[in-house]
Amino acid sequence: MTAPPTAEPPRTAPQGSPRRRAPGAAVLVAAGIFLSRVAGLIRQRAFAHYLGTSPAADAFMAAIRIPNFLQNLFGEGALSASFVPAYAGLLGRGDEERARRVAAAVGTLLALVTAVLVLLGMLATPLLVDLIVSGFEGEKRALTIRLVRLLFPGIGLLVVSAWCLGVLNSHRRFFLSYVAPVLWNAAIIVALLLQGRVGGAPERFAVVAAWGAVVGSALQLLVQLPPALRLLGGFRATLSLADEHVRGVLRNFAPALVSRGIVQVSAFVDSTIASWLPDGAVTAVFSAQTIYTLPVSLFGMSVSVAELTAMSRDVGATGEVAGRLRTRLTDGLRRIAFFVIPSAVAFVAIGDVLAGALFQTGRFSRGDVEWVWAILAGSAVGLLAATLGRLYASAFFALRDTDTPLRFSVVRIGIQIALGWLLSTQAPGWLGVDRRWGAAGITVASGISAWIEFLLLRRAMTRRIGAPADARAYVARLWGAALLAAAAAWGAKLLLGEQRPLILAAVVVAAYGAVYLGTTVAMRVGEAGALVARITRRR
Repeated sequence: MTAPPTAEPPRTAPQGSPRRRAPGAAVLVAAGIFLSRVAGLIRQRAFAHYLGTSPAADAFMAAIRIPNFLQNLFGEGALSASFVPAYAGLLGRGDEERARRVAAAVGTLLALVTAVLVLLGMLATPLLVDLIVSGFEGEKRALTIRLVRLLFPGIGLLVVSAWCLGVLNSHRRFFLSYVAPVLWNAAIIVALLLQGRVGGAPERFAVVAAWGAVVGSALQLLVQLPPALRLLGGFRATLSLADEHVRGVLRNFAPALVSRGIVQVSAFVDSTIASWLPDGAVTAVFSAQTIYTLPVSLFGMSVSVAELTAMSRDVGATGEVAGRLRTRLTDGLRRIAFFVIPSAVAFVAIGDVLAGALFQTGRFSRGDVEWVWAILAGSAVGLLAATLGRLYASAFFALRDTDTPLRFSVVRIGIQIALGWLLSTQAPGWLGVDRRWGAAGITVASGISAWIEFLLLRRAMTRRIGAPADARAYVARLWGAALLAAAAAWGAKLLLGEQRPLILAAVVVAAYGAVYLGTTVAMRVGEAGALVARITRRR
């Protein structure tokens, strides 16, 4: 459902929910995400060491997408898009008691629905596996089914932790909810290391890692639930739909679920197509996405999450809200572009260095690293569009409009499916290369579809609130600085020659970052100056 911005006059924020500047909130989100993503990279490196790109690794990577899907869908997707605007809006108007009732009703309904979904999911696991990775057969399919069933109990815990995330974010407690996944990753890492002491086949490592994920899900919930309940002042379960805000959350939840779900389905599409490619393709795509999602989460999600909360609290006349939205969009787009543009260039220029440092160990060979590099370079095509699109979608959600992002997500996924299948399965034959390299076509197709979605979102938002400030000159300077940094990084790579992957990455990445930051400071890019000032203040 779509609703216009509220016209109520501004009121004082409730006690305990001080107004912070959005950049500060984004820093807290980014810090939490950074720590959780670093833990995820360590987890992936441990997994690469013990399983490489074996069929068992493919089975686990396919299976683990289901809890990741539901966590992202509910925690960073539909629940945030429907619950946070309503709950944060009530807090912004000082109506804490009503906000508490809304949170309790939504939490109760979510727990009930989740219990049903977990039960149905365990019963329908073979169908889910055939849908997600239809190319898996024999022992690989059987192992995937076993792993998915092991993981399902943890899914319910992750979904409830998503409700905690919504409460914490609405009270501007951003750090804890985004650092909590460190515990989930840590549990898997510990499980792999313990199994590594006794050894075993890759299939055994996959099963042990699945058990670690279930334990990690419980830990992730337990660390968030107590502070969320304290902020609410208690919790009384209720299934009452009498409050219009609860009904509004439910009305907006369905289109938001489909909209965010389609975005999350994008990753499943990649896995489904990869399952038809040679063994190891699913793992290679997942490994590349582990690197790709780092800037998306750090810079796209952090800014979007902080701005969603801030925009949802904005009250005033319609024209005033539109003006503030344009300002927030302009600032958010500049901050995202400053970090994402050099990330995209790095994926193409030094993606082998990054993949080698993270994954080249044990069963994961240099050839596997080059495979991941090709897939990572393909993902650079749509990196900027995917992160900017998140911010525009958040602006629509803050305006209680979940229908518009839904329509454009449908367009995106349709293009991705058709183009992804074409580039991954047919293009290798046209180019006369091995079928395994078709995995790079999957990420190229995702990037092209992300640009189409972003352009549609931008045009629709411009029609609604007017265009943000023109940033073409600013973006051009960032691309120039990133290309100059890439040249410096390549020079450092050639000078070093053969080195251990971690040493090579430390030097090359340091050269890349130093040249990019120095160049943007010399160009008087505001975001670069602010970053340097923040760093120097902490020394």
